[in-house]
Amino acid sequence: MSTRALSPRALVRCASRSRASDLGLVFAVMVVVALVACSGDKDKAGPKTARPVPVTVAPVVKKTVPVNIQAVGNVESMASVAVKTQVGGLLVEQYVSDGHDVAEGDRLFLIDPRPYELAVTEAEAKIERDTALLQKAEEDLERYARLKEKDVIAKESYDHTLAQARTLRGTIKVNEAERDRARLDLEYATVRSPITGRVGSILLHKGNVIKANDDRTLVVINRIRPIYVSFSVPERHLPDIMARMKTDPVRVEVKVEGDPTPETGVLAAVDNSVDKTTGAIRLKASFGNADAALWPGQFVRVSLNLGERQGAVVVPTSAVQEGLRGPYLYVVRPDNTVETRDLTMFGVVDGETVVETGVVEGETVVVDGQLRLAPGVAVEAKGKTDEAKGKADEAKGKADEAKGEPQGGGGSGGPKEGGK
Repeated sequence: MSTRALSPRALVRCASRSRASDLGLVFAVMVVVALVACSGDKDKAGPKTARPVPVTVAPVVKKTVPVNIQAVGNVESMASVAVKTQVGGLLVEQYVSDGHDVAEGDRLFLIDPRPYELAVTEAEAKIERDTALLQKAEEDLERYARLKEKDVIAKESYDHTLAQARTLRGTIKVNEAERDRARLDLEYATVRSPITGRVGSILLHKGNVIKANDDRTLVVINRIRPIYVSFSVPERHLPDIMARMKTDPVRVEVKVEGDPTPETGVLAAVDNSVDKTTGAIRLKASFGNADAALWPGQFVRVSLNLGERQGAVVVPTSAVQEGLRGPYLYVVRPDNTVETRDLTMFGVVDGETVVETGVVEGETVVVDGQLRLAPGVAVEAKGKTDEAKGKADEAKGKADEAKGEPQGGGGSGGPKEGGK
């Protein structure tokens, strides 16, 4: 095979064709990169074309609801007394033990009364002595008065006898006060219950020696019938509470953990100021507590009833979410996409939330499936009532199947024809 040398012109043509081929290859690569980038942008826009998120929805309705303010309360004794001694001595008797119920005036302890009995006897003896001296001084004064009228004795003798009689009268009053004080100390030697209530743990027992006005506590007595429940509510409820208290007693119910039966009482007191740090006001409700279901120190769930609210806007409580700005929920728009709404709530009543602002009657809210939602996301809505009806039908079908009954029409023709 022979080869032929190329001319300079031919070499230029060959180089031009090579550059053109390279440019075409570069252009093809650029087209491919652009297509890939466009494909990536389409993937980023995926949520707009993604399948709708299945959610359960419910309508916003207006209804008459009982106005119940929910709170957590603490049971408090209506009166609590730390019993201490007023006189000193040896504890010789103990009449109560831990956990006993006592009435006002019942004996609790006895301090050795003998020193106080002796003090009473001594004071009475002084009174008798000075009374006898006073009687003698008054007789002398009467005799000296007659003699003075006849100028038989000097005036100084009469004045001395008069002063002696006055001194004895004062001394007798002092002795009587000492006697009354000794009797009071003797009475204090028997320590009695100042209130009706329940005794706590005995802190000082028989055999201990105590001082008068000792700092040590003998026992603590709490009154538990009736009893208080203390709780706080937001200050925005204060006008309604005060208005209701002027017309009727405000009913309060409390539930103790583990006891399904609520205790019923009435609102007894409203604090005189709102807590500036929490914006809440402290209330106290009084309960008869005849069966001692409420115990000082317990935490209870409180429901304060303020009557009924007409035309309240209500949503299921499961629709309400908590965010950084407060409570909100998802509302389904007519194009089956969702948007968020911030809420102002009044309270929760039987699993439903009463809303002040944020939604209106007739709107549809999401009650289940919120985890996959964001503003603008398309949803596939399923009504709450439809879901409940489907579950009920399914349960009824299983029950009928267990009984051997046919599912469906439920008429008598099916079984008869089957029998033939």
